[in-house]
Amino acid sequence: MNEKLGTGGLILNEPLLWHKGKKGRIGMSIPASDVPAAAIAEELLGNGVDFPDLSEVDVVRHYTRLSQWNFGVDTGMYPLGSCTMKYNPKTNERQAATPEIAGAHPMLADALCQGTLQILYELQQYLATITGLDAVSLQPAAGAHGELTGMLIFHAWHRSHGAQRHKILIPDTAHGTNPASAALCGYKSVPIPSDEQGMLDPALVAALMDEDTAGIMLTNPNTLGLFEEHILEIAKIVHAKGGLVYGDGANMNAVLGVIDAKKCGIDVLHLNLHKTFSTPHGGGGPGAGPVCVTRELAPFLPVPRVVKEGAIYRLEHDRPQSVGRIHGFHGNFGILVRAYSYILTMGEAGLKKASQLAVLNANYIKEQLKTVLHLPYDRPCMHECVFSDLWQQEYKISTVDMAKRLIDCGYHPPTIYFPLIVHGAMMIEPTETECKDDIDQFIDTVKTMVQEAAEQPELLRQAPQRTKVRRLDEVQAARCPCLIGPTGDDQ
Repeated sequence: MNEKLGTGGLILNEPLLWHKGKKGRIGMSIPASDVPAAAIAEELLGNGVDFPDLSEVDVVRHYTRLSQWNFGVDTGMYPLGSCTMKYNPKTNERQAATPEIAGAHPMLADALCQGTLQILYELQQYLATITGLDAVSLQPAAGAHGELTGMLIFHAWHRSHGAQRHKILIPDTAHGTNPASAALCGYKSVPIPSDEQGMLDPALVAALMDEDTAGIMLTNPNTLGLFEEHILEIAKIVHAKGGLVYGDGANMNAVLGVIDAKKCGIDVLHLNLHKTFSTPHGGGGPGAGPVCVTRELAPFLPVPRVVKEGAIYRLEHDRPQSVGRIHGFHGNFGILVRAYSYILTMGEAGLKKASQLAVLNANYIKEQLKTVLHLPYDRPCMHECVFSDLWQQEYKISTVDMAKRLIDCGYHPPTIYFPLIVHGAMMIEPTETECKDDIDQFIDTVKTMVQEAAEQPELLRQAPQRTKVRRLDEVQAARCPCLIGPTGDDQ
């Protein structure tokens, strides 16, 4: 490869606004107030807030320059494993920004917001059809929030059967938020190690499943990018002991239109709309984590839910067994609209094709890179593949060195050091939105980087060099964060 994607560029310095402002600058003019200042305002503000004085051009250039330091799916390939950072079609943004939709007040009476309620109702129906489950709540605001809701449903279901349980089984290939969500509901997590193939062993599940265990939380495909082949057998074991099966659906981008969650034995499943259904995420939000359940668990879903009676849509609150409201109003509505738009745009065939291409792209990368990077589980993967730094250790190069070097080469690094069961893990998820040309360029870049690790290891140890900020002392940064920004030339 003669030229890397990231060959350098114009990097503009940008001070903090407090350093940039000058007394007397103004960015807008408003009429003079003819209302006396209220005494209470002075009491609340004290001596006043020291906001900088800025012109309009100061503000516009400041935030434009900050945006140019950033990297996202609109900039280039974002192979962040386990996160499904795929390109977001702009038509979804346009639908969510429609004034009649974006401007609807969430406290309007049902009769005055029939259109928005119809969107919510139909999205519930679409997600139920896609997963094969029977009922859906759109309230959860993120994947982990969906997990928490699922655990609350577990708790409510067992309570309704008069026998509360205290443990939950969680595989070592599950997402890290699973045990946290279970703990918030008072459950003790019981870890299940995967076998040498990266799979759950049904015999081990049977040995751990008892009458004090509420059920199992499993991610499928799991965080190794592998489909849990024994899921039906595992579900039967858990159900036979009176437990429930929770499916972490964060990796559903691999199996849309391919699997039926209900036929797999799953009772509760959350979906990450901000991953699988192509809505923006990152930086802490926004997100949406709807929960889908079997008919038996529908009474426990959060309220209110949108129901349809004849041609009328309304919010139903009267559900005595419900776990209650778990989010203000109806969830993150703008994200729900984007997902609704995505589903209508793609259709059944398009959603299935997206998953097929996501799996194809990941397996192509796996096959192309397994000659230069150690592949702990050499078997067909789903939407992501996991490598390690084992072969680079002889040159004293670690996974983080390779991740930093990829930044210099113009790529956002993949997920590193996760899943924890793979030492020095590097998890790559290309998604379906990357074409073969761009994937080939990424593969060539990784191969060049691996060659550099052997011949010029200092390039990797000193990376990144072409960024606004050089490599940080990440341990120090986590323990003693600097919250006021860099000073002078000290980067």
